[in-house]
Amino acid sequence: MRYKLILIAFITMYLIFCVSPQKKIEEARNKDPRHQYNLGLVHLNRGNIDEAIRYLNMSLSLSPNYYLALNALGLAYFMKGNPQESTKYLQKSLAINPTFSEARNNLGMVYQEMGFIDKAEREFIIATADKNYNSRENPYYNLAKLYLDKEKLDEALEYVQKALELNKKMVMAHNLKGTIHEKLKNFDEAIESYTEALKIFPQDINLNFNLAVAYFKNNEFKKAKEIFENILSKVTDPEMRENIDLYLKIINK
Repeated sequence: MRYKLILIAFITMYLIFCVSPQKKIEEARNKDPRHQYNLGLVHLNRGNIDEAIRYLNMSLSLSPNYYLALNALGLAYFMKGNPQESTKYLQKSLAINPTFSEARNNLGMVYQEMGFIDKAEREFIIATADKNYNSRENPYYNLAKLYLDKEKLDEALEYVQKALELNKKMVMAHNLKGTIHEKLKNFDEAIESYTEALKIFPQDINLNFNLAVAYFKNNEFKKAKEIFENILSKVTDPEMRENIDLYLKIINK
């Protein structure tokens, strides 16, 4: 019996010893702005925007000049559909660290969404000039989109090509390049671009649809029909289904 009591006492002391350091770790994490920032990023990546904002604000309450958290908070508000609030935090991030090109690219996207095209263009160009920015394909891609919207197709093509030179697996850039080539009526090149995108993401419905349309415009009706029929049952968007039905009716005439 005495040995049992000694063993119970030992186990109790061991548990107290284990719990105490764990509690200290939790307390340290709660006071660590980087830990709160990382939790915010996890929620942001999962689409839990409100939770992300909560943790990012906790990070900033511990370190008000933490430019990474300010950038992430700006991105969170952009995803939430609040560009004014997004702009405020991204500008704060850049005021603290003007060389932080990720925030500059994000600010450009917000400006573009708000219709401030000249401001957006300026931010993207500055970001592309930063040789230390490891994601320069993003502002190049955004510039390509911006010039496509302006109907400046040669410039759009130039910038999307630069994006792909930096990241050959950037599916969005391959797709955008296909769209630009379609606008230029370069249907063979459009088909090539969509095909490259599908090598990376073969099951994507939108990419398959774009490729089929390009085949149709290039008078390769058999190939277009095959893709349209293959994806029709998988399409959930009513407008896309309607368009596919229309294309198939024209092909089958």
